[in-house]
Amino acid sequence: MAAPMYLDGFDLGGRQALVTGGSIGIGRAIALALAQAGANVAIQFDPKSDSAVAREGAADETLSAIQARGRTALAIPADFETPDAARDCFDQARASLGAIDILVLCASVQTRLAFDEITPALIDQHVAVNFAASIALLQAALPGMAAAGWGRVLSIGSVNAVRPDPELAVYAALKAAQHNLIVNLAQVHAPSGVTLNTLSPGLIATDRNRHRREDAAAWQAIVGAANPMARAGTPEDVAGAALLLCSPAGGFITGIDFPVAGGAQL
Repeated sequence: MAAPMYLDGFDLGGRQALVTGGSIGIGRAIALALAQAGANVAIQFDPKSDSAVAREGAADETLSAIQARGRTALAIPADFETPDAARDCFDQARASLGAIDILVLCASVQTRLAFDEITPALIDQHVAVNFAASIALLQAALPGMAAAGWGRVLSIGSVNAVRPDPELAVYAALKAAQHNLIVNLAQVHAPSGVTLNTLSPGLIATDRNRHRREDAAAWQAIVGAANPMARAGTPEDVAGAALLLCSPAGGFITGIDFPVAGGAQL
């Protein structure tokens, strides 16, 4: 009997992916991993968000990196605070690449404030970007995946969903809500060959928290308390787990919350 070809289960040749928040950080690492495995990839990015972390050219850099792997690539600027932006983004990706097989929900906003300092405008922003946009994208993507009999949805959650930081109350609550939605839809779509999962990073060194690393001693204190490994993860630490959950190899996994957190969930 021939030995099973385990690595073939990670082959995404011929698949089309949309990664939101795909220009920087975790989203970028996942987009590149999917491309390395053979997928064509569209990334959504918000120019003002990239500018806020001094990464104005990040989308073009990521686009070039995907193309360097021999894949078709598309960068879609979209502000998910704007009504209909998420659905328009999906339609652009589908029009350019064809039927979307893989949807990675990574775009989010995060504001560190005490709970009583969170304004109605910030709440609206968080709900629009971190939750309402995901609903619109799921409504756009799932019917086609179900009809095709194959699909992968990966929501990038957070350990804050189960271990909420007091300064991230609304962010954490919406991450928990999104995982609840993923579990609900995983049950509905399991018979059709479509899987939906959450991947929850812990402390990851990204552009968004670069300002927290300017004080080396303060950052080391944060890192030391973050997890039993006493280190921050990298976006690439997250990408490997994402590839499993987005590939044929993960076809019998659905509805889970997969922590990539250095043991922070323990």
